Amino acid sequence: MSGILDLLNSDLGKTIINGVSNQTNQPQDKTQNLLTMALPVLMAAMKRNASTPHGAEGLMNAINGKHDGSILDNIDGLFSGGVNDTVINDGGKILNHVLGNKQQNVENVLGTKAGIDSSTVAQILKIAAPILMGVLGSQAKKQQVNTPTGVESLLGGLLKGNSPQQEQSFLESILDADGDGSVVDDVANIVLGTNKEKGGIGGLLGGLFGKK
Repeated sequence: MSGILDLLNSDLGKTIINGVSNQTNQPQDKTQNLLTMALPVLMAAMKRNASTPHGAEGLMNAINGKHDGSILDNIDGLFSGGVNDTVINDGGKILNHVLGNKQQNVENVLGTKAGIDSSTVAQILKIAAPILMGVLGSQAKKQQVNTPTGVESLLGGLLKGNSPQQEQSFLESILDADGDGSVVDDVANIVLGTNKEKGGIGGLLGGLFGKK
């Protein structure tokens, strides 16, 4: 896997999209659009957290423990009969750690762009977060990553593999484009295309969905 968005184009990704769609009673195209936006954003946020020694160590412990990639071994089973509360509760904890008190605002903005109500966005993200951690854990195993520094590099590689440098700039900027520490302002500006930089990161996600 060269980048995190490649996951959605794989057989595994199609199974995930179908499972999340059925779980939340959302059309597959809307589910895919939301995940296309949300997965890189969440991974970029993880990378930001991993830029500190404490954050990197915590992430390393997580992928060496319960998030070792085993969730990917039986994705069909994960969605069979509905995702259980243990997975969803775990997803909520991951999101709280990654997005903090900006979580609800980010969900609102992503929901507006994807055409999905924010409560359903929250549900989708709670399912996606443990899967995303599983992807990270699986890749860490394959690449024999065993240090906190290695985890940050791994995250950077998964993000850079998605597309040109412009998208990488977007992912880094979405968390704090104006340097004020406010995630939601930057998500609103960039995801909703209100950023004043014409042809730059402001229009990137619109381009992903065929909208200029």
